[in-house]
Amino acid sequence: MLRRFWLLFAQAVTVLLALMFIVVTLKPQWLQRQGQFGKQLASPIVALREVAPGSGSGPSTASYADAAQKAMPAVVNVFSGKGGAQPPNPHAKDPLFRYFFGNPKNPQQQQPQDEPATNLGSGVIVSPEGYILTNEHVVDGADEIEVALPDGRRTNAKVIGVDPETDLAVLKIGIPNLPTITLGRMDQARVGDVVLAIGNPFGVGQTVTMGIISALGRNHLGINTFENFIQTDAPINPGNSGGALVDVKGNLLGINTAIYSRSGGSLGIGFAIPVSTARSVLESIITTGSVTRGWIGVEPQDVTPAIAESFGLEQRGTIVAGVLQGGPADKAGIKPGDVLLDVNGEEITDTTRLLNVIAQIKPGTQAKVKLMRKKKEMDVVITIGKRPPPPKQANTEDDNSDAQQEE
Repeated sequence: MLRRFWLLFAQAVTVLLALMFIVVTLKPQWLQRQGQFGKQLASPIVALREVAPGSGSGPSTASYADAAQKAMPAVVNVFSGKGGAQPPNPHAKDPLFRYFFGNPKNPQQQQPQDEPATNLGSGVIVSPEGYILTNEHVVDGADEIEVALPDGRRTNAKVIGVDPETDLAVLKIGIPNLPTITLGRMDQARVGDVVLAIGNPFGVGQTVTMGIISALGRNHLGINTFENFIQTDAPINPGNSGGALVDVKGNLLGINTAIYSRSGGSLGIGFAIPVSTARSVLESIITTGSVTRGWIGVEPQDVTPAIAESFGLEQRGTIVAGVLQGGPADKAGIKPGDVLLDVNGEEITDTTRLLNVIAQIKPGTQAKVKLMRKKKEMDVVITIGKRPPPPKQANTEDDNSDAQQEE
């Protein structure tokens, strides 16, 4: 019995030694892992660097979360219903769809729509009383306007007034506890400053994009009558119209209004109406229901190098190409061919500058105009008139236009 037990013991030891030999020969790391098992529980397999708890995103990191969280609650979605318009069917170009349901272009085969088409844009709540700034082209032709706040509340909005010449509109809603945005200062804005664009691009939901101020005072774009745009490379896309352009502290710097694009998408050149212009339009509309601007009744033209050479002029100021009979300029004695040099001491560099300077003068007041006539400088006094409203233009799209307003 003892001999049999010893034989079994010897065989077991032999098998264990054989297994040990195989492990040592073929998998020696198994033995190392077994020996360091306790150490592995206390330390990682490899040395890794990990941020300390609570030291992630904070004031010392390049984050604009605080600015975004400050401004986003005041940026709303604007839904403008267009009476009688029908939304295009997404399957209208599908041959199989037309085979079964007919050609949507045939009015007899169109199915009536329960709801009118909506045009999605953005807006900015600027006062606790419910005043909202947005673009005029967002609400143009709208029968009903609805506003959706980021907190989920929805309500109808009333159009207080519009200003097509700056593409601004003022809406008003009547719900309590409204978040408002803080107005920034354009005199402190500089090219190179970081800015955030907030809106609802392509209807995907409220979105924040980041860029810098690329230029200030952009004009001659052919977008509005009065142009003094902030140019930015913060991505702005359709649906951002009327949204906010804010600084790194969340203060409003401008109202996003247009992009430079040949395809309809953002190419890194967007334009916003400065908050200084927006505030002036807002206050005028709230006070009088419209925007009142100065006007002198002339047809100005830039003094180009060719004109300056032909008439022997210095390349400065703006030349009067025509004078409206009976207008303020005509009554003051201004004639075609005169070159306007400055108004109330403000230098006139081009037609855009002339329009902006005259527009800021209150109608009924007198302005001193320095002009050049037959190479002689002279001063005239003009009683500023009230700028007539612009004629209503048909709402057409130019597919070849580079500067496009967002819808």
